[in-house]
Amino acid sequence: MMRRYSRIVTAIWAVTSFVLMTSCREEEDPAGIAVFNVRDYGASGEKTQNCQVAIQRAIDVCSKAGGGMVYVPPGQYSTGQLNLKSHVRLYIEAGATIFGSRDANSWGRSRGAIVYGEKLENVTIEGRGTLDGQAEHKWLPYTQKSDSMIQYRIDALKSGNVEGMPFAKWTLPVYNMILLKDCNDVRVTGITLVNSPVWNVHFLRCERVVVDGVYVYSSLTEGVNSDGINPNCCRDVRISNCTIVTGDDCISLKSKGNDGISRPCENVTITNCRLTSASSAVKIGDEIAEPIRGVLIDNCVISDSHRGFAFMIIDGGVVSDVVISNLTIECKRYDWFWWGQGDAFYFMVGKRNANSPLGTFRDVVIKDVVAHCKGSSIIAGHQERSLEGISFENVKMYMTEDPNAYFKEAVNGIECRYVKDLKLQDFEVVWGTPASEKWRSALYCEDVRELVLDGFVGRQAGDESQVPAVVLKNVEGANIRGCRAAEGTGEFLHLSGDKTKDIHLFENDLSKAKRACVKDGNVEVTL
Repeated sequence: MMRRYSRIVTAIWAVTSFVLMTSCREEEDPAGIAVFNVRDYGASGEKTQNCQVAIQRAIDVCSKAGGGMVYVPPGQYSTGQLNLKSHVRLYIEAGATIFGSRDANSWGRSRGAIVYGEKLENVTIEGRGTLDGQAEHKWLPYTQKSDSMIQYRIDALKSGNVEGMPFAKWTLPVYNMILLKDCNDVRVTGITLVNSPVWNVHFLRCERVVVDGVYVYSSLTEGVNSDGINPNCCRDVRISNCTIVTGDDCISLKSKGNDGISRPCENVTITNCRLTSASSAVKIGDEIAEPIRGVLIDNCVISDSHRGFAFMIIDGGVVSDVVISNLTIECKRYDWFWWGQGDAFYFMVGKRNANSPLGTFRDVVIKDVVAHCKGSSIIAGHQERSLEGISFENVKMYMTEDPNAYFKEAVNGIECRYVKDLKLQDFEVVWGTPASEKWRSALYCEDVRELVLDGFVGRQAGDESQVPAVVLKNVEGANIRGCRAAEGTGEFLHLSGDKTKDIHLFENDLSKAKRACVKDGNVEVTL
């Protein structure tokens, strides 16, 4: 009898919950949370209606009541910018889609967002519903594009056959899906974001941010500048269990406020995510004014990406204390106008212009990775500012060519220049098919100091050619131990350059190489 009574009570509670969630105004759900249903404020759920005023009124009333849940039931809702308020949970139900209006009059003069907030506390955007940006793009002639990072490609196109080589560009109006500035205690969970005109989620100077179980999709061919999640000048950020498929960087860490106010970006974890990008799955840098530090990226799958990781400093600044581990990476080539070449890892220190200061990377650990690549991984500092303390551990890299790529740029498996304290431990490069006639060495190091090569396995591209498996040029101080020449190696190690010195080899198995070590000039080697 008691069991039957319990079932009746449970049923009554469930019906009551449904009624409260779908029809009440300023009522409470069973957990004691005030619920504000947007239908009660004039939103019809028909896409043809601009419901911006109705949803905003629900948010405003919820805020004035001290907070609670703004509930968006199943339906289609078109809107311009919605201004979120402190202590408000915007709950987008499964079957509900909020569309960003393509009417420029809905957005004002400056770029906004479907959901916007500034100087807020304790805000949540959640549910199983969708934000749809309804992005529109057009293709322009390549001659209208200027880009210092790929200017050499543009120049090459000008001198050759350029038919069918346009580039994509967004059309107006331009807005983010979510833009939160100077907010604390932020949660974005469960929702789906599709077709954003530009960045999907932008956090600027926010603290204690959680993004969990979010799905992001933008066109991989047209979605230029539609980054997935960009924490900028943020602290204490957790991004987990997300799937991001987008036509620009999936996750990009920055520390340069676009309003002139910059702060460090620090204490960031990215875990258990699946990432696909026509640019970089994860980018750290590019826009840096303050340090980026304390970053952990773990247990992620990167597939069908133009790049795995891009670490770029072109405005000065420091990136440090980064650990990247437990990854599978699969790269492919996308359109010619994307930076990169199907590479797993890319480090670059440079200058955006002649007046830009030099920055640096230091203390970066990358371990437990399997990568399938189309392009060379580049680890390059600047001749005036070396990278410091870069470590690779337990990495296996497979190289294959894309025969349809317009630009074939890969030369070596991994290239290192202007690096101090570089470690490659248990690193293997495997050449696959189809192959490229440009391929040369598995590892090329130039102007490197304090190198540790421990357990490296590889050979040259091609069969027993005159190209070495490993090239060390102007390398000062190297311990080479436990390395193994793969089957078919011609020359394993080649040493050259007037600065090359203090090279130590011990406990290596180079028996499968025709020539274990060849040195130019007066290079001295300790065996």
